[in-house]
Amino acid sequence: MDHLISTLAQILALCRKEILAIVKDPANRVILIGPALIQTMLFGYAATFDLKHVPYAVFDQSHSAASTELLARLDGTGIFEREATLTSTAQIAGVIEGGSALMAVTIPADFATRLADGRQAPVQVIFDGRNSTTAGAAAGYVNSVVTGYNRAREGLPPITVVRRAWFNPNLDSRWQILPAMIATLSMLQTMLLAALSVAREREQGTFDQLLVTPLTPLQILIGKAVPSVLVGIMQSTIVLLITLFWFQIPMTGSPWLLYLGLAGFTGASVGIGMSISALALNMQQAMLYTFLLIMPLTLLSGLVTPIRNMPEVLQILTHANPLRFGVDLVRRVYLEGAGLSDIAFDFLPLFVVASITMPLSAWLFRNRLA
Repeated sequence: MDHLISTLAQILALCRKEILAIVKDPANRVILIGPALIQTMLFGYAATFDLKHVPYAVFDQSHSAASTELLARLDGTGIFEREATLTSTAQIAGVIEGGSALMAVTIPADFATRLADGRQAPVQVIFDGRNSTTAGAAAGYVNSVVTGYNRAREGLPPITVVRRAWFNPNLDSRWQILPAMIATLSMLQTMLLAALSVAREREQGTFDQLLVTPLTPLQILIGKAVPSVLVGIMQSTIVLLITLFWFQIPMTGSPWLLYLGLAGFTGASVGIGMSISALALNMQQAMLYTFLLIMPLTLLSGLVTPIRNMPEVLQILTHANPLRFGVDLVRRVYLEGAGLSDIAFDFLPLFVVASITMPLSAWLFRNRLA
């Protein structure tokens, strides 16, 4: 028991040293807060995404020549890809929430009859508003297809589109971008701080002093990792508060579940950073390795490009990217109100990444610090 208390006291002392090293430097304090504020504003006001392709599901209750022609026009655009043919409205929630379809088209049973009787024939299209830019662009393409269909039937009653968007009623791109930034913006700072932790000791000449202390490599690892995790949570909190109160994007899910997910995500990010820290010989190398990783991790996260639009090889690579699951987790909890059972799959890859990178860091410390 005394040994455990002594070990915890040593780790806490190292954590305190690391936190003081971070916050005592005025430049570090600016770096911790400034980028989160500036980048959140920039992404909130300036970021836009392009449409790639639109997987969709169909619930055709009419099964008529008119409905078949309309769907053929959708399929013929080269943009819309039919992923599922549904047999009930209850299946719509599954394909939208599961992400297999960006939209669901419902054609009523009296579609052909209404057209034959000279009445307007509504077609309902439900969009996944979590990817608002893609959904908005897809809605524009749907309208153009329907307009072309109506033009071919000139003089006859038009088809009307009844549009609904789940999780983002107004298809505001900020609702898509800013929740994802809660995870994304903290990752760079978290990885960089973790990567610089040992490199800074080497350049300041305190590395040898650290080696002669009673601390084991595992204790050094924990003492270096905990402050980085706390900084990552703080960064996420700053972006969360800006998203909630400045941009007034309502949060649907549980804050506790969100922070549980952020803790797992930040732990995985710190594991990567600590591995870099153990490998790098100086601060320049640590920064270089971090920035080399950040760009591909961001591009493969689903933040900029939907993962389903990527080549199959890249889709496989995204499973090793903690940011992919961090972005998905935050978006689903924030916008969708997902519960623990809904996002349990996101925790598993984060745990795997952390369970690999943390022991790797400890092994590298043991072999490079000896």
